[in-house]
Amino acid sequence: MTQQKFDAFQVIADPSRRQILYLLSKDSLTINSLAENFDMSRPAVSKHIKVLHNSGFIAINDVGRERHCVLKKEGFDQLHEWLAYYDAFWGSKLKKLETLLKEKHNEQGTEL
Repeated sequence: MTQQKFDAFQVIADPSRRQILYLLSKDSLTINSLAENFDMSRPAVSKHIKVLHNSGFIAINDVGRERHCVLKKEGFDQLHEWLAYYDAFWGSKLKKLETLLKEKHNEQGTEL
């Protein structure tokens, strides 16, 4: 069976999944503990957890009879790469604007 490829942005597009990630950013939680935070059935929460697990955003560790969910850095890599590209893009544009404004002020003999 081949592993399904997930688009990180599609995964986090759902507000419930974003809330699960937020909750897990504070601490490892069991599936039941996560389900208590939502006004939906436990099976519905489990489906969201499965998507997050299959896409690499979370790991599920069996501890005794409980299943604990924890965040995984790897799930966020695609998001980080995309944001880093645009962070550099806008940083470059703003630096060029700063240079242009400084040149303009120097031509006019005024200070910024």
